[in-house]
Amino acid sequence: MNYIRHLAGFFDRVAKDDRLGPLHISMYVSLFQFWNASRFKNPISISRSELMRVSKICSKATYHKCIKELNEYGYLHYQPSFNPIRGSLVYLFNFESADEQLNERWHTKAETASGLVEEPYINKTNTINNKQAKEQAHENTSSDFDGTNPQEKKPIARSRGEGRKTKPGGASMPLPASVNEVHSFFEKEKSTKHEAEKFYNYFQSNGWKVGGRAPMKDWQAAARNWLLNSQKYETKKPSLHATTAKDYAEPL
Repeated sequence: MNYIRHLAGFFDRVAKDDRLGPLHISMYVSLFQFWNASRFKNPISISRSELMRVSKICSKATYHKCIKELNEYGYLHYQPSFNPIRGSLVYLFNFESADEQLNERWHTKAETASGLVEEPYINKTNTINNKQAKEQAHENTSSDFDGTNPQEKKPIARSRGEGRKTKPGGASMPLPASVNEVHSFFEKEKSTKHEAEKFYNYFQSNGWKVGGRAPMKDWQAAARNWLLNSQKYETKKPSLHATTAKDYAEPL
């Protein structure tokens, strides 16, 4: 796992989540350090006293409030242990940033290198999300009045009913039942299982929404866009010249 992209994805979520405060962030960063020490294996066993010491949280009530709210808001999965010998378990999710957002930031920095003033980071992110939401709304509206008969559209057969979303005027493509289905699709597109897992984990964590707001209509089309954007990003060269190669997928 690339820990720099993971932290970038986490702070992207924090910037848009008004429910979080400094203590939530301090606790999550402390948990991330424990996760890093275990080489990003889930779950990790935690000690309340040790976590309070690292995160600088002095109140037990505040500790329990923060970790329960992080669990409730979808930043981690917490399994408390009432055994004084056995520690509680915490599962952390992969929040690697979407390649589309990374590409957008790279282009913005390249364009402003000539002397233009770069827009604030948060405003730029909101602009990207608003643009994606408008494009998704236009796509949904046009599909309702394209002259086709919704009854003629046959959904792909599923072994189970999960992941099926409908909209007025027709049915959208069912979401993938598992990561194996995404593996098969990416293999047909001449891509790797690693890239398929990145795509699946990202959209699984945000509820399969485009731009974090609009429900996904066609996951295969989104996967093709994901691959196109990842290929574009890989062809870009960084503006800084590093003297040594650094693998940011390794733990600290």
